[in-house]
Amino acid sequence: MITGPVSTVALARKLRRAMSLPEVLLWRELRKRPAGLKFRRQHAAGHYVLDFYCAKAKLAVEVDGKAHDCISVRRKDANRSAFLKSRGVATLRVPAEVVLKEIEVAVTRIVEVCVSRSREPLHRPADGPPPRAGEDFL
Repeated sequence: MITGPVSTVALARKLRRAMSLPEVLLWRELRKRPAGLKFRRQHAAGHYVLDFYCAKAKLAVEVDGKAHDCISVRRKDANRSAFLKSRGVATLRVPAEVVLKEIEVAVTRIVEVCVSRSREPLHRPADGPPPRAGEDFL
């Protein structure tokens, strides 16, 4: 589980009370636990606050409005994504316009990415190599 310092957790709590309209609409859908996935809203991660976070899939979901078109904001977003990637967390950016106009499409895509990230590999190296041809399974 990724978390942040007390000051970032306090900020996240404050931001939960001041969510944008696209965030509120998306939260209404994600809190229903689509495909059995649990999401957190305004989750502290280091010195950042993620719009939504699925711990099982290690996926941060960011709702990007018009402000994210600015070059300086894009740099900050890239830094945030790099920080999360260094901790094994992927970032999915969803345009606010899509959330407002086609929320089902946004939720479907989020669930697809979460499900694909949370699948276990077919072979887990910690369990040892697969049996050789002709060997019995025990």
